[in-house]
Amino acid sequence: MSIPRPARYALFALLLYLTLCTVGGIYLADGVLHPPRRPISVEESIAAQDIAKNLDTNFVDESISTPDAVTLRAWLVIPRHYNHDAVLLLHGVGDNRLGMMGYAQLFLAQGYMVLLPDARAQGTSGGELATYGLLERNDIRQWVDFLDNEFEPRLHPRCIYGFGESMGAAELLQSLETRPHFCAVVAESSFATFREIAYDRMGQPFHAGPWVGRTILRPLVEIAFLRARWKYHLDMQEVSPVDSVRMTNVPVLLIHGQIDSNIPLRHSRMIHAKCPRTQLWEVPGADHCGALSTAPKEFENRVLLWYQNARL
Repeated sequence: MSIPRPARYALFALLLYLTLCTVGGIYLADGVLHPPRRPISVEESIAAQDIAKNLDTNFVDESISTPDAVTLRAWLVIPRHYNHDAVLLLHGVGDNRLGMMGYAQLFLAQGYMVLLPDARAQGTSGGELATYGLLERNDIRQWVDFLDNEFEPRLHPRCIYGFGESMGAAELLQSLETRPHFCAVVAESSFATFREIAYDRMGQPFHAGPWVGRTILRPLVEIAFLRARWKYHLDMQEVSPVDSVRMTNVPVLLIHGQIDSNIPLRHSRMIHAKCPRTQLWEVPGADHCGALSTAPKEFENRVLLWYQNARL
């Protein structure tokens, strides 16, 4: 008995849909775990050193080696009028430490020692995969230990603070699981969980919400997660800043632009709702990681006061 034509069309459409989801999920996983790398040129390094020199600071290239034999690189900048506190600055995906120099200038002007690392698989650091916190949480703990142990008494920081934006913010929050010696942290434009941001990414090309990823393109998302687990042995379900924040007593300030078109505000609201100990500043008129440029004076006041109060 032959299959009716409408049924054949429906079966063909279903097979095509599943094929496209499978291929799309594979490419999605591979692309997300291998984001574009933006190395730092000699000219950019010189420019950063010039900025540091103009601020009357000592500029040093530093590196550490992780247990999985990845070399991570950073700039350490120490102001002449050092206030004996340090800030670790973490950049977003596809960027490098140079992208955090604007924040570094703010903290250096206040006397903070500043450490600007390139995340693994980003900038000039080693590594083949960006894991959005699975491995980076331990890298951050190692950088904190570096700041805590590498200096003579006159340079040893009393307090170490963290500041991250976007991917760096999500990784910073996940690092709190490893019990680093942070006095306080600030996370701007973090995602709540990797699954939730995956749903958002599915809807963004269509100017739609996360419902697209939860429904129509759900098979593509699930295949991407399976690809990450089977090929790269990474359980991306464990990438969950919100769960990490629930486990810590470190003071956490969340900053998020109200018109963030990259990582929607709902992510920081979700973290704050599940972790009421946090504080959330929703920045009117600010897009992704745009708080400093949108409200520079308020940004400076809020962040510096958050750090200062944590030390009291």
